[in-house]
Amino acid sequence: MAIDSKLRGCDLVKIRIRDVVAGTEIRTRAIVVQQKTGRPVQFEITSDVRASLLTWLERRRGSAEDYAFPSRVDHSRHMSTRQYARLVDEWVVAIGLRPEEYGTHSLRRTKASMIYKATGNIRAIQILLGHSKIENTVRYLGVDVEDALLLAERTEI
Repeated sequence: MAIDSKLRGCDLVKIRIRDVVAGTEIRTRAIVVQQKTGRPVQFEITSDVRASLLTWLERRRGSAEDYAFPSRVDHSRHMSTRQYARLVDEWVVAIGLRPEEYGTHSLRRTKASMIYKATGNIRAIQILLGHSKIENTVRYLGVDVEDALLLAERTEI
């Protein structure tokens, strides 16, 4: 869900069941208002993630108003960003990666970087991440002169 949504951890943990469920189905797209910017951002939920989310929500139960990812301590509240970070660290170690190199923000950046590498469309990434300025997206992705030149070389007129 973190990779598909491209959300910051603080927004991911606050997703409510109603944000991702329509009737008895998991939505193919969802919209969340970002805490940092106050702006809505739309994201896709791929079929594998929908299947995992459905399994989780069937096990988790709850009403549409409940958080999709509840706190361990108080199920009426959402998981803390710290708990989310601990889980990501555990997953990273479990698959043999170094936790110093991967974290919650790596998940936000993953799909955006892959889309950028495949398309070179910085404006699309700006929209997907909910950035207000293209300069922020350029800095975020680490786009440099070399990237720009490679795109130019691949483009024939």
